[in-house]
Amino acid sequence: MKAAAIFLIALCWCSNILAQTGVSVSPPRLYFESDAGKSSRQKVTVTNVSATHVMNLAVSTGDWQYNEMGENMMYPADSLATSCAGWVSISKADSYFSLKPGENKEVEVNITVPNTFKGDISAHTAMLYVTQMNPVDDVDNKGANIKVSVRSGIKLFHRTNEIKSRKLEIENILFDKKSNHVELYFSNNGNIWADGIVYPELLNAATGKKTVLDHIVFYSMPADKRKMLISLPENLEKGKYTANILIDYGDDNTIEMGELSFTNE
Repeated sequence: MKAAAIFLIALCWCSNILAQTGVSVSPPRLYFESDAGKSSRQKVTVTNVSATHVMNLAVSTGDWQYNEMGENMMYPADSLATSCAGWVSISKADSYFSLKPGENKEVEVNITVPNTFKGDISAHTAMLYVTQMNPVDDVDNKGANIKVSVRSGIKLFHRTNEIKSRKLEIENILFDKKSNHVELYFSNNGNIWADGIVYPELLNAATGKKTVLDHIVFYSMPADKRKMLISLPENLEKGKYTANILIDYGDDNTIEMGELSFTNE
């Protein structure tokens, strides 16, 4: 019985993920700064990493945002209040093009802020997609015929020239005994994206023993509310503890600290 053909699109954030049919984009993030009526430009390099296939590629835009857990959520272009997808322009020559195996091309991305922009939101985002339009034949691990197409996403960040204010605030820290997690709740109350690292550690109140937990990298946008689950060791001794949380998201002046006392029974 002949296997049915299946069409598969793989979304690659930072590519050279698929060896037979792959597209690499660099850098995976572009940052723009401009005020109302002004334009700013950046370039992204698109490379066909396939050794055998010509790639026919199309460039389009979309929206994205982080959810409460810091995961990427995708949306159609211009569907979010923070979207700048409608401000993005690409030349006709850069919108549709072909790359031979190993060939690369620079794509110029232009963001023009409308004259009517009031500046009420200082940071905007969009997604630039590079999508393969000529899927190639392949076979999956069950022997079924499939067609594979690759789509790579480049995150676009735009901000005005307003003075930057990075400000993260811890809102709550809880201990969930059932899941053996410390739950950290924090928010981005600044006017700019804030990326950083959470450093958690535990202090046994009875013995003074310190347990340093794995650090966690995070990314956030203004007005984001974040919930982070910090796993505790399965063999953690019973007793009273203080969980110390340090959020480092910049220089010495951009550090947020919090603590929680709890009993591990």
